[in-house]
Amino acid sequence: MPKWIKFIIAILLLPACAGAARALWLVLCASGKADVVWVPLLAGAACWGVIFLLLPKPMWIYVFGHELTHVLWTWLFGGQVKKMKITSAGGHVVVSKTNFVITLAPYFFPFYTALVIAVFAIGHFFWVGWNYLVWFHLFVGAAYAFHVTLTWHALKTRQSDITSQGWLFSAVIIFLGNTGLLLFGLPFLTGKVSLFNALGWWLESSGQIFNWLARRFE
Repeated sequence: MPKWIKFIIAILLLPACAGAARALWLVLCASGKADVVWVPLLAGAACWGVIFLLLPKPMWIYVFGHELTHVLWTWLFGGQVKKMKITSAGGHVVVSKTNFVITLAPYFFPFYTALVIAVFAIGHFFWVGWNYLVWFHLFVGAAYAFHVTLTWHALKTRQSDITSQGWLFSAVIIFLGNTGLLLFGLPFLTGKVSLFNALGWWLESSGQIFNWLARRFE
């Protein structure tokens, strides 16, 4: 798909971005009293924040997760991985097929957060009586903060993934991917708002913005 078409699509999706941001704010407000969830989540994020600011950045670990995310999404789309290279300075994979989701997935799919969820899910399966929720939320907070901070750090340098798709289109997809993930995940983590309400707020907010813009161009 030519970049100019992606640019137009990105502009058309901007109201959906604004609607997603408003929906996320509503979910956060509705989930604000879930102290048993937010305290360990924020504590985990704060712990990682201290490490990020004071210690050398573990770029090899980040790049490893980045490239594995390309691999995972290539497999999900039925492609094959032919070669993968990982160094602390960067990495790349050679795949049999690609698209914008495979290319941009590492910027919105938190690989290590998904890994934490999988490990605790397996642990819960084998040790049903294990009181793990505080530790689960702590590690989820740290892993997601890892994703956000190091992704932001990586985006400060020229990324071929981004330039190949166009800056505006990439920014829109990354924003919608991250926001959509939070709209999907926070209802399950906090239990204070349903997933249907979260998605409904997104659709409603986006619709209101589209209608407002349509009236302005009449």
